Amino acid sequence: MSNTPKNRTNVDIYGTPYTIIGKEPSSHVRLVASIVDEKMREIHVKNPSLDLNKLAVLTAVNIVNDYINLEDRVKELEEELKRREKD
Repeated sequence: MSNTPKNRTNVDIYGTPYTIIGKEPSSHVRLVASIVDEKMREIHVKNPSLDLNKLAVLTAVNIVNDYINLEDRVKELEEELKRREKD
């Protein structure tokens, strides 16, 4: 078992309260929760007929897509930096 202390953070995502337990600071957890909440509300405006489960899955797909795009961009920038360092 890990002796790392865990933080308990209460957040609200799309009108539902959650207690999230983890190693990250509460400020980080609140930021993550606010981004998820914001994305769910954004998708709901565009697709108001989605039930909660479909909304949650579509939100996860959108967020993972954003993450992958950012990872790809970081790789591109790292490669560009390496090329410039060689010059």
